[in-house]
Formats: sequence, structure tokens, C-alpha cells
Amino acid sequence: MVREVLTYSPIDASQAPAPSGTFLRVRVPATSANLGVGFDVMGLALDLVAEFAFATSDQLEVHGCLPKYCNDRNLVWTSYLTACKMLDVNPRTLSIGIHAPLPLSGGLGSSSTCVVAGVIAAQLLSGRAFNKALTLNMATSIEGHPDNVAPAVYGGLTSSFVEAGTTYAAVMPVSDNLRFVAMAPPYVVRTEEARRALPKQVPLQTAVWQMGRCVAMADALLRGDTQLIARACHDKLHEPHRMLLIPHYDMLRTKALQAGACAFVISGSGSTMLAIVEGDEGARKVEDAVRDTVEGLWVHTLHATPEGASVETVVC
Repeated sequence: MVREVLTYSPIDASQAPAPSGTFLRVRVPATSANLGVGFDVMGLALDLVAEFAFATSDQLEVHGCLPKYCNDRNLVWTSYLTACKMLDVNPRTLSIGIHAPLPLSGGLGSSSTCVVAGVIAAQLLSGRAFNKALTLNMATSIEGHPDNVAPAVYGGLTSSFVEAGTTYAAVMPVSDNLRFVAMAPPYVVRTEEARRALPKQVPLQTAVWQMGRCVAMADALLRGDTQLIARACHDKLHEPHRMLLIPHYDMLRTKALQAGACAFVISGSGSTMLAIVEGDEGARKVEDAVRDTVEGLWVHTLHATPEGASVETVVC
């Protein structure tokens, strides 16, 4: 299988013109969906934050991301336009600045941060207040599913679903003894490819297995119970199929668990993976065990955060 190889070089945001006058700053946390057994249901906000600046402009400008995204196909801009249509307001021409320190390989909610930022900008630049419930509904409609956008909007650990066109999210805190060691290899697993890898039907026994462990996993994350996380975090719906799309999955999982991680999961549809660990020292041991195993591997220890999307108006 041929994969696009990525090189992790930071975007030099200093090359973008500094905003002048009044602009809107939107911050959206990175997220991890599924958390193993919570397939398409659970999501977690992490303390890696993408920032977006919006100012009115005579022509569309997009700064701070790869050149191929600095145009009218940029997801922040297209999400803003879609949200304006949903709100029945005329869009404004914008200058958009982006600082998103998320890995390029996917799995930490990079698309959700863009969608949520665009939806929030549409509300505020049309004179409305930032409404979280409305943002969740519109962002889910654009993104197609709520597992990433719910924690991006609300923070914390979320369990979300859509009923009769309305998206609902239960929001829970996560114990502060837990750390999440993110590992992003230098290649992409496309969401469409990961979806195609899944079976169309699952046995009743698998559904029962999954439901019991999903509830237990949420409780274990809330209480920081690493023993229960280790017992509950054994997915049968998607990871056995998606792991085959990530060449280094088995090796990284083995090294992380041997170094003391209580669980190892695919973040979203990948290719990023998360090792769940207790405490800073435990996280350092896992980092040391995996850091030099794959050329170009992005490794970063993250915390769960209760902070969802936030906005401020900046005058300069």
C-alpha cells in the first residue's frame, strides 16, 4: 500500500501579516475520537490548541497553513460560508490567520477545529453571540458526525448522538492523573479508507461487549482508574480492522504497553495513536520507549482539558 509521506516542519506564521484594527480570535482544542471502545460516540478534548484569527478584508486571505490550503477551498472558510447560509446571513470577505500545531497525519481533530472555528466566526461576525448548542448542531451537520466536534465545542470527555436533527452531548470531566501520549507517524490514513475497512454488520455478542465496556471506559476516565481502563479498553468494532492500515501500530502498541501504558488506542481513524498513562513519569517512560522507533514520528504528551472552544475580540 503506497502512502503519502509527511515531513513535520512547522509553518512559519511570522511570514503572515500581523492583524490590524479589530479582529476575532477563536481557540479550539485538539480532540481524540473513539477512545477505543467508544466508536463514533466518545471524544476527548486535549490541551493542544489551534488558534484562528478573523478580520474583515477586501479580498479573501488565508495565512498560516500549507500553501495548498491558502485559498477558497480552505476548510475554515468553507465552513464559515456554510454556517452563514445556515444562519441566513450574508458572508463577509475575510482575512483568516491560522496557527494549528496539530500533526498533519490526522487523528487529533484537525478538521473539526477548522469547522468549529468557521461556525463560531459566522455567528459572531453576523452580530450573534457564541451559542455552544447551535455551534454543535451546525458543526455536526458540516463534519457529518459529532464525536470530534462535541469535545471541541464543550471540552472534557463527551458522549454524543444525533436525534431528529439535533445533536446532544453529555459532558464529563477527566481525572487529572491521566496523560495521553500521542504518536503520529509520518503518513496519513484517510477517513474514507478507514471507513471502508469496517464490516457492514457486527454480531450481537460484539455489540453487547462494546456497550458494557464503553460505559465502563467513561467511568474509568472520570475517576482515573487505570486498572479499569486496562480491562475496559478492548475494542472489537473498528480497531482490529483499522490497525491493519497503520504499519507501525503493533510495534508502537507493544512498546507503549511494555513501558507501562494502561491502554493503547487509535485516535479517531488514525494514523495518530494514543497511549493512556498514569502521571508525568509514566508518560516520560512511554515517550522514551517510542520516540526513536519510527523515523519522523511526532510524539507529544497531552492532558485532557475541560476547556472547549473560546472566543475573544482583540483590538490592536
